[in-house]
Amino acid sequence: MALEIRKIGSQGLEASSLGLGCMGMSEFYGPADDKESIRIIHEAIDRGVNFLDTADVYGPHKNEVLVGKAVADRRVKVVIATKFGIVRDPSRPNDRGVNGRPEYVRSCCENSLKRLGVESIDLYYQHRVDPSIPIEETVGAMADLVRQGKVRFIGLSEAGPETIKRAHAVHPVTALQTEYSLWTRDPEKELIQTCRALGIGVVPYSPLGRGFLTGTIGGADALGEDDWRRSNPRFLPENFNGNLALVERIRQVATTKNCTPAQLALAWVMSQGNDMFPIPGTKKMKYLIENIQASDIQLAASDFENLSSLEKPLGERYTDAGMKGVGL
Repeated sequence: MALEIRKIGSQGLEASSLGLGCMGMSEFYGPADDKESIRIIHEAIDRGVNFLDTADVYGPHKNEVLVGKAVADRRVKVVIATKFGIVRDPSRPNDRGVNGRPEYVRSCCENSLKRLGVESIDLYYQHRVDPSIPIEETVGAMADLVRQGKVRFIGLSEAGPETIKRAHAVHPVTALQTEYSLWTRDPEKELIQTCRALGIGVVPYSPLGRGFLTGTIGGADALGEDDWRRSNPRFLPENFNGNLALVERIRQVATTKNCTPAQLALAWVMSQGNDMFPIPGTKKMKYLIENIQASDIQLAASDFENLSSLEKPLGERYTDAGMKGVGL
């Protein structure tokens, strides 16, 4: 079955119902292989996945260059989403800051356009809200980029409901990117309802729980030394084994559907509404194909009931420092 092309939000942007998160192709999840990553991006496009997600902070900068190279001869076939706002010090790559100042927004956009090799960015997100700058000022600068033709549509990432409303009053927000999966269901409390009331599409990242929900990770020790998940609370030894029980429940339901746990987890996110555009990432061709095939899985009422009763995972989705930057 071919992936659907749907409207993201209510401003006219259209993209495939399943996207491709490109972050891990350059950083955070072990060694990178640009040649293979480009091959995967090309295969994704050939199979109907036209929604590519990147950010200036991935690499940093390397991922935008990679995506730009991959789509150079097929720009008209893809929707490129990138982000600004997280600041990294090259001398201390693990330290993060945020910047939502209008002049920074403009500078980041110019640099992203150059790295991507494009004349305009289809969807430009503020990666994290800067609590020191009124959202109206940041979004005002983003709106200027739209008027200048450098950006087509704007989005927010990990913003809270009130911030979304204030931003949307300045310029229509097309999409909200937020972590949403079978083990991260916080957006259901208010965030998704806010987006739906305003006509904003939802772009779930990490719909497979950063790979945990696939059931293919034997333990935190199996992850490479440079894999950032080793420091993620849900992957720490004191939480890892307990969280495997959640994966086993998913595996049991997947068996009845004749699919993998990853496909079931992804199908669940996709089934939450036509306004959902999950962006699972991968560096392996077989997982790309597996993810695309998840769009064919139909869940029954009994499946939703079984999955709705899953245990809450042990550990927060980010460290204490990381959690301070979400929901603002």
